[in-house]
Parts: sequence; structure tokens; C-alpha cells
Amino acid sequence: MSNSYLRFLLVLVLYIISANSAQPYDENYDNNAEFTLQVPTLDETNLDNLLSFGYYRKSCPQFESILQNKVKEWIKEDYTLAASLLRLHFHDCSIRGCDGSILLKHEASERTAQASKTLRGYEVIDDIKAEIEKQCPKTVSCADILTTAARDATVELGGPYWAVPYGRKDGTISIDSETEIIPQGHENVTSLIEFFQSKGLNVFDLVVLSGAHTIGRTSCDSIQYRLYNYKGTGKPDPSIDPKYLNFLKRKCRWASEYVDLDATTPKKFDQMYYINLKKKMGLLSTDQLLYSDQRTSPLVSAMASASSVFEHQFAVSMSKFGVIDVLTGEDEGEIRTNCNFVNAY
Repeated sequence: MSNSYLRFLLVLVLYIISANSAQPYDENYDNNAEFTLQVPTLDETNLDNLLSFGYYRKSCPQFESILQNKVKEWIKEDYTLAASLLRLHFHDCSIRGCDGSILLKHEASERTAQASKTLRGYEVIDDIKAEIEKQCPKTVSCADILTTAARDATVELGGPYWAVPYGRKDGTISIDSETEIIPQGHENVTSLIEFFQSKGLNVFDLVVLSGAHTIGRTSCDSIQYRLYNYKGTGKPDPSIDPKYLNFLKRKCRWASEYVDLDATTPKKFDQMYYINLKKKMGLLSTDQLLYSDQRTSPLVSAMASASSVFEHQFAVSMSKFGVIDVLTGEDEGEIRTNCNFVNAY
């Protein structure tokens, strides 16, 4: 029996333990609350039968090579775009499903909302779409482009590859107020679990997909309260390592500055995010809480100790995430010719 298989079994055992923890961290947690937490199985990762890995094999066989080359070019110029594309994909799928609605640019769209003000990567999607339209007009959806770009961006920084099925249609509705459900880094673990459950995911997916914070950055403005006035105390968040706290105070002299989510290996997609949490070096409050909450801390420890398990499960969880509430029917969506706007008929 291989070491990687043994480690994977260990993760599953820890998952079951975490799912049945009797004393969760969150102070508002209801001990009588019921959570449907199930260990992922192969059946759970089955894809909608209207999506297909060979969807563009005849209609646009060059789709993946065009996209891969474009993503590689953009990230070579600016490695931070890798995390931006992942985050753009997360926001897209979190609202109306993976339908490209985050890309729509009109008054009061998701893109114009307060929760979307720091999103980046739109120009990458536009560039890819423009080239694909030259080769395969009116064929490839923006939703498929964004989903696949997130995968290729992950791979560019050393992360795992996962197969993406195609056939998503682009949504025609995008409403700014609907972005209010997206976690912003201030929630408790119970809220995060409930949000993931509402998308058909579980606590395992929550911990694993949070590992995307091994790359990327956030504004200093979003963490000021942790550095100087945590919960109105006038003092820093006690869960931050003192040396890391001093580093952050030096780094964030101005609220407009940016700081890496992973202070150790910010340019590499690896399991260092989890190792940092064990050292009390989680930048966002929601990150650090994953290690202090009994429902999630065993999983954090397991991911920190086995990079191969994290990479494997990240691919599995992203495969599940990428098919949330997809539009596939002829009357459910469209193939936009410009990702910023719905088609004009």
C-alpha cells in the first residue's frame, strides 16, 4: 500500500472526526444544529450529462491550446493574475452558478458591486475570447473560458491539473445585490460551512478550496481591524503570531498597500498555506479560524503534512465547484460573442 494512499485514508478519517466534533470554535454555534457532511466519493463527482470533455473536439479543437498559451503569456507578465483568475471564477460560480455572469459589464451588474471592486483578470478573459472568436466564432462560451482559465492559471504556478468538462452556456442576468452572499474574510466558520453547503459542497471542500490562498494577495485595508482594533478592543487579534504581526504592521503602513496571503511562498501553489495556519500566520480571519475550529482543524493539519493529498483533493473539489448550477439547455443561456455584454438579437 503506497504512502500517498495511506495519507489519503488518514485525511478521510480526520474528515469524519472533524464532521462529528462536539465542541466547535464559533461562539454562536448551535450544538443542536445539524450539518450534512459527507466524505466525497466518486459518485459525488459525476458531471452533468449535458457537459462533455469532448464538447469542442469538432467545433473548436484549438480552444484549449489558445487558452493555455494566452494564460501563460499573461501570467508570465504578471504572476498575480493567476490568483485573480481563480478568484474571478469563485465569484462567478458563487452567485448564479458558473455562467460567466460576473463578466457582464452594465449598470448594477455583479461586476459593479462593492464585493467585486477588487476583482481582476477581466482583460485576460477578453483577450482569450477575442482570439477564439477569430478561430471559432460563436462557439465557445465565456463561462467555459473562465472555468478553464482558472485551471490553467493554477497549473502555471505549480498547482494540480484537473479535467474540465465543457458545454456551459453564458447567463444573461447579473445583479449587483446578489454578490452580498459571497464571503469577505470576516465570517465565522459556521457561516462558511453553510455557504459551501448551499452550493452542494461540504466542509472538506471548504478547507481544501481555502488552500487557494496559497497564492494571491489582499489589500491592507481589509486586515487593519486585525492589526489594531480586533472586535473593538483597541488591540491586535491575539491569534496572530507576534513576529508576523510586526511584519504586517510594517508592511501595511498604508491601507492602500497589498500584502500576500501566503507570506512564505507567495508565487508557488503549494500546501504552505496550511503550514502557515499552524504557525498562526493566516492573513484573513476566516483563514486562521479554520485551524482553531474543531470541525476544520484536523483537515488543516492533514493538508499541511501531505502536499500530494492537498493537490489531489484540490483538483477534485475544483471539479465539483466548476459545475455548480451550470446552464446547458438551449433555452437556458447563450454563447456570448463578447464576454462583457449579452448578445444583441
